[in-house]
Amino acid sequence: MRFLHTADWQLGMSRRFLDPERQGQFDAARRDVLATLGRRAVSEGCEAVLVGGDVFETNAESARTVRQAMEKLKDLPLKVFLLPGNHDPLNAASIWDSERFLRACPENVVVLRDEKPVEVRPGFEVVGAPWRSKRPTSDLLGDLLTALDPAPPGVVRVAVGHGAVDAVAPQSDPVALIRIAGVRAALEAGKAHYVALGDRHSTTEVTPRVWYSGAPEPTDFDEVDAGNVLIVEIDEADLQAPPTVTRYPVGTWRFEPITVEVSGAADVAALRDRLAAMPDKDRTILNFALRGTLSVAEKDALDAVREEAADVFAGFRDSSSRTDLAIRPADDDFDALGLTGFAARALEDLRELAATGDEAAARQASDALGLLVRLSGAGSVSGSIAGSVSGRAS
Repeated sequence: MRFLHTADWQLGMSRRFLDPERQGQFDAARRDVLATLGRRAVSEGCEAVLVGGDVFETNAESARTVRQAMEKLKDLPLKVFLLPGNHDPLNAASIWDSERFLRACPENVVVLRDEKPVEVRPGFEVVGAPWRSKRPTSDLLGDLLTALDPAPPGVVRVAVGHGAVDAVAPQSDPVALIRIAGVRAALEAGKAHYVALGDRHSTTEVTPRVWYSGAPEPTDFDEVDAGNVLIVEIDEADLQAPPTVTRYPVGTWRFEPITVEVSGAADVAALRDRLAAMPDKDRTILNFALRGTLSVAEKDALDAVREEAADVFAGFRDSSSRTDLAIRPADDDFDALGLTGFAARALEDLRELAATGDEAAARQASDALGLLVRLSGAGSVSGSIAGSVSGRAS
């Protein structure tokens, strides 16, 4: 038998570095991936879709968000099991008990509201450990597995949980941390045959029977392997055999860290060409971490590259903790400006200030010099991120 394991849809998530138009596209992709994973489940002959928590970004998501999600699920010829997670716990303000959800929820969608096993069909059952608050006072999955009796003979049981596992994230909340030793003991006792986890957005095998599916659409730069769903196959004739777990990419967005050492015009041009060659710019979010030393004209050329990147890519963010650019005012930055009188004296004052030991004042002076060079047209770079990648710095 087969089922599809997914988690962390977080419908309604916003990213502060996306403008309203791109945010709308990001929202649409997170809805569309539900249809994609549904088609995958059907094509692979799955009997159910199991969602390991955080279906919604918060319990306050709009009726529109809820309806659009349920619309993607209602026509699937199989059941979809949703587990409340830390983003959408089953508390007094729960979205799961709201009128907007109850009215939109189709018959094939089941919320795992308690720790009782639910029959998918004879011989296959699902049991979940729902979150009832944002700060549990115990290991919820461990509590569930401890209280369970072994699955009846010939019955495949899948447990669905949410949260950090001590074997993967030992630094997490020690109270709610899932203890892998207890999970292994429950698996060996036949209380479950697979544990479908959510919370970690990167696809991760904890043990051969315990997996994080990861988020079906990436959400941040630190995710190692997001954008997948898992197809899990269990041999009902040999429940002692490890399940076969296959990951399938379904995500369409990318979070791309750009870490570059720049020390001259050639490096700036190489960065421009690298960005120009990247596919799917309208679904790629960049995070820049730049280090090095540039002249004022070279820094101006870099700024031009970054400004164009901000226009053609979906999102753009600077890593302030990993960016360290120094500016060295050079004579040839200003020789072509032809300034005289007051403007020439102001130029010399800025150059002297840029060379001082006062970091803040030097940075402000360097920025002013860069603006001066840009306004004069002396710091231009040929080529375009959106077009040809063959140009070089002039």
